[in-house]
Amino acid sequence: MRIISADTSERRRVIYVDRVIEQLISSNPASSSIATNGMLSSVVEDKIKSMGLTLPIASLAPKGNYIPYNITGKYVYLSGHLPQPAEGELVKGRLGENMSVEEGAHAARLCGLQMVASMKAATGGELSKIKKIVKVVGFVASTNDFTKQPSVLNGCSDFLCDIFGVDIGRHVRSAIGVNVLPLGVPVEIEAIVELY
Repeated sequence: MRIISADTSERRRVIYVDRVIEQLISSNPASSSIATNGMLSSVVEDKIKSMGLTLPIASLAPKGNYIPYNITGKYVYLSGHLPQPAEGELVKGRLGENMSVEEGAHAARLCGLQMVASMKAATGGELSKIKKIVKVVGFVASTNDFTKQPSVLNGCSDFLCDIFGVDIGRHVRSAIGVNVLPLGVPVEIEAIVELY
């Protein structure tokens, strides 16, 4: 099978692997385990590497009395994730005060990276079990006159669409401005993800 970019305009996108998997399964139900065995996982992880990022290992020791994700039925509910690269410190700052929109969008992208690590943990290492990113809710620490919270959250939304493809990655979303966030971070993002 040859993988071709699904979008040749502004950004290259990953081909809609979920469609390929569904076609393989519908034509031969016995092939479902072969079709889903790591195909999307490797595409997603290769895409992350091509962006110069490293997928972190999901933290199972959150910073409070909660768990990083909860699975109920076909859905994974992700707790709020903070902007931290695989190797490095938390990104800190406040939009409109000491951080630009571009820096905020980068922080949101790192939140997305942390969320993908939790998705991988929730699916036993098989990102091919991700059917749809259903909803994303983002909180942006910002001054009273800062109104570009959606532009900041695009850092996460674009990242999810880039690595999963639009069919899986595009989601409904809320972008909420707040006065302050835990540990001085500029962005905290949570999500709801549907599984196969």
